[in-house]
Amino acid sequence: MAGRGPAGTGQPLNLPPVFASAFHANGSHGYAREGNPTWEAFEEAIGALEGGHAIAFSSGMASIAVALEELPIGARVLAPHGAYFELRRLLADRVAAGRLEVRAVNATDTDTVVAALDGVDLVWLETLTNPMLDVAELDVIVNAAKRRGIPSIVDATLATPALQRPLELGADLVVHSASKYIGGHSDLLLGVAATSDPSRARRLRRARTALGAVPGPMEAFLGLRGLRTLPLRMERACGTALELARRLERHPLVARVHYPGLESDPDHDRALRLLEGFGAVVACEVRGGPECAAALCASVRVWTHATSLGGVESLIEHHFGPAGSERLPVGLIRMSVGCEDPEDLWDDLEDAFNRLA
Repeated sequence: MAGRGPAGTGQPLNLPPVFASAFHANGSHGYAREGNPTWEAFEEAIGALEGGHAIAFSSGMASIAVALEELPIGARVLAPHGAYFELRRLLADRVAAGRLEVRAVNATDTDTVVAALDGVDLVWLETLTNPMLDVAELDVIVNAAKRRGIPSIVDATLATPALQRPLELGADLVVHSASKYIGGHSDLLLGVAATSDPSRARRLRRARTALGAVPGPMEAFLGLRGLRTLPLRMERACGTALELARRLERHPLVARVHYPGLESDPDHDRALRLLEGFGAVVACEVRGGPECAAALCASVRVWTHATSLGGVESLIEHHFGPAGSERLPVGLIRMSVGCEDPEDLWDDLEDAFNRLA
């Protein structure tokens, strides 16, 4: 019932979006950059799911940027090699400006990560990573950091609260691009962070106000609407993703499939222990290199060739270029599985592969 608004005779079932830049004086709201009833309903619902205090932002990157604002000049950040590209670019910009130092690690190598903790000021992790779908031992790493007094932030966009709640595992802050699975319909930009520390939540709200990283009321309304169906959409999409991954693993034009739901995946046992599902993104390496991967993406009909993930429609994209100090496989395709019929999605992929062959 979180985020529903006041109940009673004649009240709307869902809180309508409140479009206002100012409110009458001496009430619970003042200027709209400081708060809005629609944001607060969304925050209440996310907080209930994550087990903490939630703060909504204008986008997922806004939540990341504001979280990093707390770091002092010269702070050292431990982050995965294959972290989200825009995070790596933001960190690189701050390194170039002399504001931060970054220590890059393979997040799946737990012993190496724990050994690299000494001397850092923040640990940044992702679950799952995008696009390689690596699974870090989140509980071990964040609690090793906690024993050293080092805060940890986890980007859980691909897992969502339906599959994992990092605060329960010991993380200090969790961030999401709510534009993805939480919104679920590819029609909004929205971010959210959650923490179990009330003082951190207050600091993040102050920073959001000062930096103007505030969401619109319609975006918050759409995020709240999407949140209502998140478990249902994730259950359907994760089930389809696992079936497609199994079939892709057997396809002669696929060199390798990256999906932690497969028993052959190196992170499978870890995913079984830490996640309540394997996610709805599948990555695979197409034989024939980047030309074949690009041609496959261009020839599908049921899938949509587009950059994003987490919507009810299935998206496909050729991924290439640098991933930290490593390089992505040149024929890597990322598939965000939606809610369409699994056989329709598979038939479309098979047709596209047949055209390549």
